[in-house]
Amino acid sequence: MNLTDWLGEHAWALWLALALVLAVAEVVSLDLVLIMLAVGALAAAGTAAVAPDLWVLQILVGAGVSAGMLIFLRPSVLATVRAMPGYRSSTDKMVGSSGMATSQIDRGSGEIKVDGQTWSARTYASDVVIEQGTEIEVYEIDGAIAVVYPKYGELP
Repeated sequence: MNLTDWLGEHAWALWLALALVLAVAEVVSLDLVLIMLAVGALAAAGTAAVAPDLWVLQILVGAGVSAGMLIFLRPSVLATVRAMPGYRSSTDKMVGSSGMATSQIDRGSGEIKVDGQTWSARTYASDVVIEQGTEIEVYEIDGAIAVVYPKYGELP
């Protein structure tokens, strides 16, 4: 018996391997999506152990459990994590970060680069214009726009 024959007869092992890969990938992403898919793959593995010839059932169980986890469990887990003391979102962490003006920035428009990411930006004060190449600091995030001021200029 070769490996493909064995895997064909033991579909649960494929589902279990998929669950393991998804769980490891979740550790890297920390987005709480892949772990929900991993639980679905575990459910499909259990279904494959009980009904090895019913591939459609295995797929339906895996997809159903994954969808249920994503729809019903993930939002409450995210809310719990976000309510923990000391939690800061990625945009909250940007406040106070230094970056570089990649274009001229005024009260209406501009562009910056912070931690390798490009953001639309505007100045904190309406009378300030930041020239391209000037080092900036992020004062706040207003939607998808970073409000900035020159790092070595007057503080707002």
